[in-house]
Amino acid sequence: MSATQILISLSGQIGLLLYGIHMVTTGVRRALGSRLTRVLHIGLQNRGRALLTGIGVTALLQSSTATAMMVTAFTAGGVVDLMPGLAVMLGANIGTTLIVQLVSFDITGIFPALFLAGCLAYRSGRTSAVRDAGSALIGLGLILLALHLLIATMEPLEQSQALSDLLRSVTADPLLTMLLAAGLAWAAHSSVAAMLFIMSLAGTGVIAPEAALTMVLGANLGSAFNPLISSLGGDPVRMQLPFGNLINRLVGCALALPFLGPLSEAMLSLDASPARAAANFHVAFNVGMGLIFIAPLPQMAHRLKNLFPARAAARDPGTPRYLDEAAVSIPSVALANAGRETLRMADVIDRMLRASQQAFHEDDHEKIAATRKMDDILDRLFAAIQNYLGLIGREPLGDADARRLSDTLALAINLEHIGDIIDRSLMDNAAKRIRSGIELPEDARRQIDDMHTRLLDHLQLAVAVFMSGDVEAAHRLVVEKEGFRELERATTQRHVIHMRGGRRERIDASSMQLDITRDLKRIESHIAATAYGLLELSGDLRSSRLQPRA
Repeated sequence: MSATQILISLSGQIGLLLYGIHMVTTGVRRALGSRLTRVLHIGLQNRGRALLTGIGVTALLQSSTATAMMVTAFTAGGVVDLMPGLAVMLGANIGTTLIVQLVSFDITGIFPALFLAGCLAYRSGRTSAVRDAGSALIGLGLILLALHLLIATMEPLEQSQALSDLLRSVTADPLLTMLLAAGLAWAAHSSVAAMLFIMSLAGTGVIAPEAALTMVLGANLGSAFNPLISSLGGDPVRMQLPFGNLINRLVGCALALPFLGPLSEAMLSLDASPARAAANFHVAFNVGMGLIFIAPLPQMAHRLKNLFPARAAARDPGTPRYLDEAAVSIPSVALANAGRETLRMADVIDRMLRASQQAFHEDDHEKIAATRKMDDILDRLFAAIQNYLGLIGREPLGDADARRLSDTLALAINLEHIGDIIDRSLMDNAAKRIRSGIELPEDARRQIDDMHTRLLDHLQLAVAVFMSGDVEAAHRLVVEKEGFRELERATTQRHVIHMRGGRRERIDASSMQLDITRDLKRIESHIAATAYGLLELSGDLRSSRLQPRA
């Protein structure tokens, strides 16, 4: 086989390896969906638990970069503190070593079984989670197949004197060797892929054991650049966690580089196989970094916060705060961001409803104009959320994430419609009342106040339904909607009576009360719409009265 053919074969096999890692990461992430994010969030409570969570999550995803992006989104958004986030990254670096340990043994013969099991799950699975798990198994099989092919391709290279001389000259300088491996890991976006390639070189004797350990350091260093580069250009707070992880890698490499000779002898004394020695050193290095840095993490987090302070919050309330486009490639995190931004819309609606209630007690045109301007804030937030959800929708989504995207969009649409009703109808009536000098009777004002108060309560229930899937809150929303319908009927009947009475001022006041009641009922319908999706999903529409009406 010519050198060109060998180079093409190696390039294709590395590509297969990277695609296998991508399939494992994507399959696991889609199979677990938002549950993976919840597990990671729960684990970010203290240093010890965060480190263990990082190991577990990254062992599943086989991508410390994916873990870093999720944790960066949490820390940048202020959901969790930076210190446990840094602990997760220490664990994530250990987690990437587990698959390397697994494949360092001769298990390449099991990849046909993984292909078969994965294909059966993918083709026959009744749920998307089973199919996604099958995809992950196929990806794991591709990783083992790629490793098998790499070893087979490089075995003849051991006999190549020219290649041996070239690699000996290249790896004679430890610093240069480490930087070359760092570049390989950065280009591959995967320390796992770089490690498997290094193990293949070591296992076939193409590079010396000490050079292999030097390249292990470089692979660990290079993988820390990917999350850092992805955080450039945004809020400086996003740089805190990836920069802290890079500092850990740099300090570790500086500590280990002068002692590679003794370390190489120690690793070979544990296992004479150069490939296994590289894998063992990979574990030892990352466990050592975890033990060294777990204690000073609070001080490190404090200095990183000073070095990369959060950007001042935008004064414009219509500017999105949580729609981080860097998180779009991780749908569960991006959907959480969209949910938080949608809750900002709910806060604006809360303020608009309170202002609307006051508008029918006070003769203040300026407050009416200020309430109308709040709808402009809603429109801008809605447009940003809609565009962001469109970006998320380009990623492959599991059933749970697809449903969450639909629920988020539905809530945002309903909130935007509520804003339009308040702006274009309720505030029109409030302004008309002042211009025309219409005096609403005391009982009408009490009814309008009561409806506003109930709407504010129901808005909070809708938020609870959206956030936690509270079925009882959903039932209450649907039942309360019937109460608003009854109020509209009663108000209509009173208006007919006033029409028969013929008194112009009573007819005008009654007509305005009826218009306001209908608008508030329309708002209630949009709020209650949040409940129907959950009740249909749970199969818990308890009676025909709970069915949505036109």
